[in-house]
Amino acid sequence: MRYGGRAEDAFHVVAISLPGFGFSGRPDARGYSPERMAKIIASLMARLGYQKYGAQGGDWGGIISRLIAIDDAPHVAGLHLNFCIAGAPPGGDANAGVPAAELQRMHARNTYMENERGYQQIQGTKPQTLGFGLNDSPAGLAAWIVEKFHAWCDCDGDVEKRFTKDELLTNIMTYWATQTAASSTRIYFENRVTPPNPAKVTVPTACALFPKEITVPPRKWVEARYNLTRWTEMPRGGHFAAMEQPELLVTDIREFFRTLR
Repeated sequence: MRYGGRAEDAFHVVAISLPGFGFSGRPDARGYSPERMAKIIASLMARLGYQKYGAQGGDWGGIISRLIAIDDAPHVAGLHLNFCIAGAPPGGDANAGVPAAELQRMHARNTYMENERGYQQIQGTKPQTLGFGLNDSPAGLAAWIVEKFHAWCDCDGDVEKRFTKDELLTNIMTYWATQTAASSTRIYFENRVTPPNPAKVTVPTACALFPKEITVPPRKWVEARYNLTRWTEMPRGGHFAAMEQPELLVTDIREFFRTLR
């Protein structure tokens, strides 16, 4: 209630730190793919005693939350995403029935991202080599991370319009102090060598679509991959929604899960 919520909407928050990230342990073996992490998290929720829980995420959290909703569907009340990944549905004309504005928006973001995917290639193929450089240079690590905040936020090219220096430095220090630059990038490699799970999410799903997200698929495409029950097109915000527009995101999460009590 202190932050504008209602007592009847209250819920516990289990904030997951992924293996290899931040203050979690650094895996010393291969195989920590998003699928494996999803199973670890589902097992953790069971050990904590939750018979029903909601999953929410953006970025890798969105990808992993989707897998949790598939693997642990009997225990997942609903899935809320602010990173809604959906490719063209198979068969027929995938664009049929899709509003022209949605196709134009998707193509515009895809065009912008053509020059923004270099990091993905190097992290997915040479994470250890990259890790040595990032772990050796605080300036290099800062440049690698802040460049993404700059490119993926809804900030008109001025990163400090949305994030303070303290916020950026706190993010950087989480990697620097724990020496997780290499271990955190390995998820790109593991994802690359793990076959994707094509299953459709059957639990109720909400998509909060922020306009400067790195991917903005049409609603029809999302509906083909998820049991979509809520679709919110946000007026502003980018990839780092929880930091950029926390009130918009939290409100959408509350309103979605309110319907699943």
